[in-house]
Amino acid sequence: MTRNRLYILLIVMSLLGYTWLISQFFIAENLKTNSVCLFKNITDIPCPSCGSTRSILEILKGNFLEALYINPLGFLGFAVLIIIPLWLLFDVLQKKHTLYLVFLRLEKNIKKTPIAIILILLIITNWIWNIAKNL
Repeated sequence: MTRNRLYILLIVMSLLGYTWLISQFFIAENLKTNSVCLFKNITDIPCPSCGSTRSILEILKGNFLEALYINPLGFLGFAVLIIIPLWLLFDVLQKKHTLYLVFLRLEKNIKKTPIAIILILLIITNWIWNIAKNL
C-alpha cells in the first residue's frame, strides 16, 4: 500500500469512527438492548469486538474498569482514534512519513509466526471472554 492510500484510508476510517461514536453517544441507551453486530445478530454469539463502542464510550466517561470489563479492545480503539489523526496531522504538517514507516514495520512484524500466533490467541481469549459474559 502506498503512503497516500494508507493516509487516505486512515483519514476516512478515523472520520467514520468519530461519526459512529458521536452517533452512539447520543443514543447510548439503545446500545444496551440492541446489537449492531451482524455476526451476533446472525449467530447469537458475540464477536471478538462486540462491546468495543460501549467500551470507548465508558472510557470517555472516565469509567475505565467498566470499559475494561465490557471489552479490552475498546482501549486499543480509543488509542487509535486519538493517536492516528494526530500522527497524520504531524506527518502532513512536517512533510514526513513516519506513520507510514511504522505501518510498514508493523505489517512486516505481524507476519512473523510467533507474533501472529500471540495476536490470534489474544483475540480468541477476548472472544471467549465476550461469550462467557454473554455480551
